[in-house]
Amino acid sequence: DEQAVSTNAIADTLNTKAASVTDMIKKLSNKGVITYQKYRGVKVSELGQKAALQVVRKHRLWETFLVEKLKFNWDEVHEVAEQLEHIKSPLLIKRLDEFLGYPKYDPHGDPIPDEFGEFKSKPQVALGDCKIGHEGVVVAVKDASAPFLQYVDKIGAYIGAKIKVIDKVEFDSSLEILIDNKKTVFISKEVSENIWITE
Repeated sequence: DEQAVSTNAIADTLNTKAASVTDMIKKLSNKGVITYQKYRGVKVSELGQKAALQVVRKHRLWETFLVEKLKFNWDEVHEVAEQLEHIKSPLLIKRLDEFLGYPKYDPHGDPIPDEFGEFKSKPQVALGDCKIGHEGVVVAVKDASAPFLQYVDKIGAYIGAKIKVIDKVEFDSSLEILIDNKKTVFISKEVSENIWITE
């Protein structure tokens, strides 16, 4: 959002020392990708937002390439894509996008920004926020960790799976869901908050 973030908050999130964050903030500020005022915190500049969207674009295109063309599982691609996203060639990324047929979403359902940083999100709702009887299609997962994605694979709630909410347990907000009109599964509140389906 538009609020400035303190160096201590950044250090806590990254699990590092505030002094290290301050050093990096000065470097990023000199490059113009953030604005920093002592005791007021950090904001991402317009230049920084554009740079960040390009990193996101590269990361998600590489994830798509790894899954679609090299047959990686969706739980195996994040770390590899983090290495590949630092390749600087704009022409390579343009050709990669073209080679993949200009995909709009990555294997986890996240939107891929175009070369201008524009992207379109699908209308979606967390499964945990759905009422009993709601039906939708899985369009994204918010937790991209390998253990979570492996769990989602195990229960069959892949991107594109049809989900119907059968019951919601009042005690702990866990859900009973029907997947693809075949399989009934019980999932925890935490799982339901990380699977997003069509509204």
